[in-house]
Amino acid sequence: MKPEMLAKMNRFREKALAGGVPSAEVERWLEAARPCATLASTVDGPVVGHFGGPNLLPADAPQLPAGMKLIALLELAALPDDATTLVLPPDGRLLFFAQLHPDDLDASGRVMFVPAGMPLDERPGNDGYDRAELRLKYDLSLPDNEVLIDPTEHPHAKELRQAWSNVLYEDSHHRDETHLQIDGYSRDSYGEDDPITASAAMAARRAAKPEGTRASPWARPRPDDWALLAQWYGGALVFGNSHIGGDVFWTIARKDVQACRFDQVTVLGCFEGP
Repeated sequence: MKPEMLAKMNRFREKALAGGVPSAEVERWLEAARPCATLASTVDGPVVGHFGGPNLLPADAPQLPAGMKLIALLELAALPDDATTLVLPPDGRLLFFAQLHPDDLDASGRVMFVPAGMPLDERPGNDGYDRAELRLKYDLSLPDNEVLIDPTEHPHAKELRQAWSNVLYEDSHHRDETHLQIDGYSRDSYGEDDPITASAAMAARRAAKPEGTRASPWARPRPDDWALLAQWYGGALVFGNSHIGGDVFWTIARKDVQACRFDQVTVLGCFEGP
């Protein structure tokens, strides 16, 4: 584990212990920690892609639906294998697209894998987000959604989650408000439901299959488990005279990542209502 990840674990440990959580519970909670990659323009790390800019597509790709924009381009060859637990292609590009829907405070989108060497064309007529470099920071993720946590097993879950929130607040001063997280746990605005679990349930309904057992943060990930391919923190909807902040989630089954079936991605949005 990278030194910066160990340092983050120690900061969490100190805050949880100071909040009165027994040491054994803190260490048990930390057993659920998973590596993730934070991508932002202000972190100190190698460039692994870019945020925003005009829509880019292969020459033979059909036009995107109106309103769908390029959120990020990820250069897979620049992303180290140990930055996430996902078995991503060794090279090529991932294009993350999203469309925000103010009427129902949601989002839709897609992910496109572009093999290495395939050129991309700029598509006209898109007022996309301002382009910015995405730099890599090795990071750490802990569960922070109520549905993932059994309070009988973790009686100090409230204090543990508060300690984690304090760590995240400290980190927010060192990167852009708008940034991406690759892998790790999804984290919504309310800390209640889990977008990864919701995506798995939606996929089961589409396939007319029973919903599988919810993946436990304390269990080894399985190929059929769904994972967070990316979370975009910092999306904003224009709602009347105000801007509503929120996040967009691209989720996928781990086995589909390994098989390069990125057309199987589910896209969800979570925005705080007015």
